[in-house]
Formats: sequence, C-alpha cells, structure tokens
Amino acid sequence: MINQNQEHRGLKLSQNELDQYLFHNPITDEMELNMGPQHPSTHGIIRLVLKTDGEIVTRVIPDIGYLHRSIEKIGEMGNYIDFMPYTDRIDYVSAMHANCGYAMAVEKLAGIEVPPRAEYIRVIVQEFNRIISHIIAAGTYALDMGGFTPFVYLLRERERMNDLLESVCGARLTYNYIWIGGVSQDLPPGFIEKSLSYLDHFDKVVDEFDRLNSFNKIFVKRLANVAVVNKEKALNFGLVGPNLRGSGVNWDIRKNRPYSVYPNFDFDVPVGQGWKGTVGDCYDRYYCRVLEMKESSKILRQALKQIPDGEIRSKMPKKLRPPVGEMTSHVESSRGDMMYYIMSDGTDKPYRVRARTGSFNAMTILEDVGPGLFIADLVSFFASLDVVAPETDR
Repeated sequence: MINQNQEHRGLKLSQNELDQYLFHNPITDEMELNMGPQHPSTHGIIRLVLKTDGEIVTRVIPDIGYLHRSIEKIGEMGNYIDFMPYTDRIDYVSAMHANCGYAMAVEKLAGIEVPPRAEYIRVIVQEFNRIISHIIAAGTYALDMGGFTPFVYLLRERERMNDLLESVCGARLTYNYIWIGGVSQDLPPGFIEKSLSYLDHFDKVVDEFDRLNSFNKIFVKRLANVAVVNKEKALNFGLVGPNLRGSGVNWDIRKNRPYSVYPNFDFDVPVGQGWKGTVGDCYDRYYCRVLEMKESSKILRQALKQIPDGEIRSKMPKKLRPPVGEMTSHVESSRGDMMYYIMSDGTDKPYRVRARTGSFNAMTILEDVGPGLFIADLVSFFASLDVVAPETDR
C-alpha cells in the first residue's frame, strides 16, 4: 500500500486522492520498438516503428526508402531498350512480370506486334516465376511462424524451377529475358518435355506441402482469424493480387483485363472463403497463394502443349522512337496488378517512366490494421501481405 504522505509525481496525495488520480490519469509503459530495417520478419530492408503497450501494438509506422535507387529516373535518362535490365530490380523475386509489364507499355506506345510464339513463351516464364515467388512467400511465412522444415522443403523445388529458367536465359533471379517485341532467345531443346515432367512432380509436392504446413494445427492457429481485412477495406486501401482476392474480391488482370494469350487458357482464380477462419484473415491471403501455384501449373501445361512455331521477336529498329503520347500497361504479377506508365516526347528516351506495384499499397494498410494486434500477430500479418522491399522503394 502507498502511504498517505507518499509523493507521486511531485504531488502529496492521500490514498483516495491517488486512486482517483490514477483512475483518470492511468500510467502506461508504452515502448517504441524497431522491427527492421534488417530483420528476418521484414522480408527485405524495411523498417516498422512499433509503439507497444506490453505485447499489444498501439501503432505501426512503416519507414521505407532504404532500398531507393531512383530506378524510374534512370528510365528517363537512357533509351527505351537500355532500361529493360533495370525492370528486373523493381521486383527481383518476380522479375519476369516486371520485364513484361514494361515491354507491353512500350509495345503499345510504339505499335509493335509480338509474335504468337513469343507471347506463349512469355506466359510460360511468367507462370514459372509466379510459382517461384509464391514458394518464397509460403516458405518464409512458415519460417516466420517458427517452422524451418517447410521453407527448405520448398526451396528445393524453387531450385529445380530455377534450373529450367536458367536453361532458357542463363539467369536465376534477374533475368532480362522478356524484351521489347518478344523475348531474347528461344526455348532450348527438350525444355517442353522437361517442364511437363517436372510439373507432374510439382503437383504432388503442393499436396504434400499442404499436409506438412498448410493444415498444420499450430500454423493454422497462428493465421486463422488474425488481422482480418474485409472487402471494403481491401478496396479502399487499393490492395491487389492475392491480398485483394484473399478478402473475397474476385479480381485478376489475366481474367478481368485479359492480355497476351491468357484468354486461350482455362484456369480458376482462387478467392478467400474463410477456409480456416474469417474471410480476409491471414490464412486466406496465404492459402490463395498456395492454390495459385496449382493454377499456374494448369496454365503451364496448356501453354507448353499449345505453343506454336514461329519467330520469337519482332524486327526492331536500332533506335526506338515511339510517337508522342502516353501509355499504360497492366500485368498480373505475383503481388497483383503491376502498372507501368510511359510518356514519349518522340525521342529515343522516355520522357516519363513510372511503375505502380502491389507492395507499396500493401504497406499503407499496416497503420490501420496493426493497432490492437500482438507483436507476434503483427509478424503474421506482415508476412501474409508478401511485401518485397524493391517494390516499395524503386
């Protein structure tokens, strides 16, 4: 008990007065913690400033910019073709989509037609890259929740798919393979047969991974009913990709704004259904990505069997000078709608280059949903958004 004459914050109060003071002026021990910028659970050089009351998060302040490289400004300093390798760095986990989005914007602006075979090859490498990206998302999620085995289990499959992409373009991460007008080189001999054989194996691996991780009781409890983002909030914050579809919104650029040869393929778009909890929770965002790996496998099988013969790239001038104007393009990357905006002034250098990515908008919802979560649940929430650092900074 506190004595009547005990001083509190410079005031001499009776016990009753002290009780009344504390009732109206509660003492809270709020701490400020740094999650990152180099932290296993931030999936890149990202910093989250946390205000906490014990284990409860009271505020989340995203602090980005540690990976800013002025890529968009660089795009305005070189010519249209020279900028292509830089697009790999906009999303180094899903670089094929970043290549394709930029190439499509320039092609639409310059009136360049891509040969049918090149379009099929683009879809093949992009869907392999989508699986690779989702493998990283699902595997590191398990790692964040304390499960080491699922991560290395999936990395083995990622390496085998990287072997296939390396046989196509010689690279395993930043590919620079999709070029304006088509692709840089044709598929190597035996690629189609090797890919179809591998997909037979991979389909079984996804089912095994579900038994190992997706339906693991501890993993489910860490994700189900945690950080629920309803449909309205997802739309208001501009979420895209699996983060949007996990909230029950059926929107996929490949279906809703078809491009390339995607209309030729039969595939489904996984949408959150509250599989283990509430629609829009961490589990729905996670499991949408797992199911998308199966759908990408379906697309790959169809593309590999339908691919026609022919040229892999349109004839290109040495210096590309699109007419004066502006153009946008949209691709469904691993993290959702990736948009490029290009403005031409008639020279061989773009006047403006801008990229809109899914990770940037996903960061903004942390401030709204984060308060009230446990610190451990905030880790789960952040991992469920599948944010990569270069998409936030550029």
